[in-house]
Amino acid sequence: MAQRTVTVASASGLHARPAKLFVQAAMNVGVAVTIRAGEKTVPAKSMLGVLSLGAVHGTEVTLEADGPGAEEALDTLAALLSRDLDAEDPAHA
Repeated sequence: MAQRTVTVASASGLHARPAKLFVQAAMNVGVAVTIRAGEKTVPAKSMLGVLSLGAVHGTEVTLEADGPGAEEALDTLAALLSRDLDAEDPAHA
């Protein structure tokens, strides 16, 4: 099982737009990925699940995937979480 631990960089955490972008990316990687914050683990493709983690700015989350393409999928998703997606939002500029 491949794993990545990353700190959520978005100012609003994994809420609203950053959560939507993360879930959309998770749907496109072609591998089943889970995301864990504390003791709670949810499918990365589940918007409600991701929101239920309550991951705020600075929260460490762990991504896990298994199978062909798992390493690349986790690299993609970890890179996304390590960016401040709020700062990249044209509405916040």
